[in-house]
Amino acid sequence: MKYDIVGIRFKKAGKVYYFDPEQLSIPENAHVVVETTRGIECGTVVIGRKTVDEEDVVLPLKKVVRIATDSDELQVSKNKEDAQAAMDICLQKIYNHHLEMKLVDVEYTFDRNKIIFYFTADGRVDFRELVKDLAAVFKTRIELRQIGVRDEAKMLGGIGPCGRMLCCSTFLGDFEPVSIKMAKDQNLSLNPAKISGVCGRLMCCLKYENDQYESAKKALPDIGQSVDVSYGPGRVVGLNILEHLVQIELKEQNRVVEYTLDELIEEGVISSQATK
Repeated sequence: MKYDIVGIRFKKAGKVYYFDPEQLSIPENAHVVVETTRGIECGTVVIGRKTVDEEDVVLPLKKVVRIATDSDELQVSKNKEDAQAAMDICLQKIYNHHLEMKLVDVEYTFDRNKIIFYFTADGRVDFRELVKDLAAVFKTRIELRQIGVRDEAKMLGGIGPCGRMLCCSTFLGDFEPVSIKMAKDQNLSLNPAKISGVCGRLMCCLKYENDQYESAKKALPDIGQSVDVSYGPGRVVGLNILEHLVQIELKEQNRVVEYTLDELIEEGVISSQATK
């Protein structure tokens, strides 16, 4: 079965959710009001109307209520202003209660039936008294949500070691698993300071080229592997994966020679099938 959808994002570089546009003509980049599990929210259309298969959507699809009006836009602006004021108040309350937590961001839901306070902490925090104080001030539902350091970097933004704005805060909708093996496969320095982002975790960009490195590495011999080449028996001591170059230490001549992948195939060291 096919469904007509539009893709809507509620935060910059946030996850994209599918909604049913019904008969509305909604252009890309339009602001729309939709009903979500959190209540009524205002988001931005980042994927225009298109048809997708049933397995690509989470049913039942919620509907777009309307294209945002001028009053809706004013409501969003007011929510952002009030959220900043709420942050200042919460910071003072945290200080008064001597809580070991770091407030990262504050958000009003569009319909103002809830305020969400995002924070980081090293462990569990007993914030029951803090919630009572905040509820007494704001007269609405209060939610304190503990987030991780990667989420903190995504919310606050910043500049990465590459000199560009953080990927997570500009275009990455979801965090993907990143492992130290990815750095090893790409022959990167394993110094934590060189492969970690501002959040202190492994850089998300290690994932970007990992598939290409894994594919290229399958065609090459392993480090330490014994091989027989035209110069005699040797051992693989180095790889330039992207250039498809192999450094081989010749056992009988005590020197290192470099072979291309094509040369190793010609000499029968590597099967041509292994490169496919």
